[in-house]
Amino acid sequence: MRISARASRIEPFYVMEVAKAASAVAREAAHTDRPMIYLNIGEPDFTAAPLVRAAAEQAIERGQTQYTQATGLEALRERISGWYATRFGVQVPARRIVVTAGASAALQLACLALIEAGDQILMPDPCYPCNRQFVNAADGTAVLLPTDAASRFQLSADQVEAAWNPQTRGVLLASPSNPTGTSIHPDEMRRIHQWVQSRGGITLVDEIYLGLSHDSTYGQTALALDDQVISVNSFSKYFCMTGWRLGWLVAPETLVPVIERLAQNLFICPSTIAQHAALACFEDASLAEFERRRTEFKARRDYFIPALNALGLTVPVAPDGAFYAWADCSAAGERLADGGAPLDSWDTAFALMRRAHVAVTPGRDFGSAQTGRFIRFSTASSMAHLQAAVGRLQELLA
Repeated sequence: MRISARASRIEPFYVMEVAKAASAVAREAAHTDRPMIYLNIGEPDFTAAPLVRAAAEQAIERGQTQYTQATGLEALRERISGWYATRFGVQVPARRIVVTAGASAALQLACLALIEAGDQILMPDPCYPCNRQFVNAADGTAVLLPTDAASRFQLSADQVEAAWNPQTRGVLLASPSNPTGTSIHPDEMRRIHQWVQSRGGITLVDEIYLGLSHDSTYGQTALALDDQVISVNSFSKYFCMTGWRLGWLVAPETLVPVIERLAQNLFICPSTIAQHAALACFEDASLAEFERRRTEFKARRDYFIPALNALGLTVPVAPDGAFYAWADCSAAGERLADGGAPLDSWDTAFALMRRAHVAVTPGRDFGSAQTGRFIRFSTASSMAHLQAAVGRLQELLA
């Protein structure tokens, strides 16, 4: 059977490949006193809020399970619009919001609507691997620009300007970022967007971790710049609805009919039950619960980052949002080599998995700029799990 060139270009999602390996090791350790601690997947240990679960049950009982319009329930679009106003002080009309089958669908729709074959999209290295695959699937080319701790692992306006060429279509940024948990300073975001606009390009910003920002300097939406920014967001992270597969896209008003047409054909509509459930996310009691959880995520970060630094798993830039730690594992790779050549991040990750039963994600997934030196920890697990993981790593690396 002949496989399409498009499918052949899509690289494996190594996060999931490592997860499969971790599950295999976990089965072997199931009857030991050291069960696997999973710090590899970016999924909150919290589930949907109580009012959200109740709203889903009510929707099923009432028979609210049929198709909605492709852009989503009007009531949900209005609730999202209101959240931008109250949380960020930004007016985002509901008519610019398209509810989607997760942020993944939002990114796919945006890429299909805006990218032609041969177009180049500038992205930071490291970055979330699936984002560049959405560009590839639209027959575009993701151009990864190396970043480092000095730039908070984010693109600068100078980099964008230097890399821009006749094939460049725009930028795909993430703030806060996966895997680093760092954000772009609003002033730098403005400079990037101004340059992109001056070249007739597109500014596409992945903001799915924006609700989990811990620093008011960075916790601002790029939508505050103007109505030409395209923002992708999700109910998965801040709202803790990962498996419900629900997100949204904010687009310039003239682009919405194009997105709607694509969504009608590709998805028909997002999950109706998930949409009715998500309406309850914006009740006062739910928002208070999400803020309590955000405080817990911050407490986990504040414990775990210094602990990693003390172990020699240095986090060069403290994350200001999300729930990740991007740690330099060079020193750990030397300790674990047992006199041989130092281990790179891939082998270090597997060594931690097999010898300490702590699952982490190697840097390979996220690009090629020094990613052989870095591993990503997820701090979305409980404080008890994080503390246990630190104890095991301390024992292993002592």
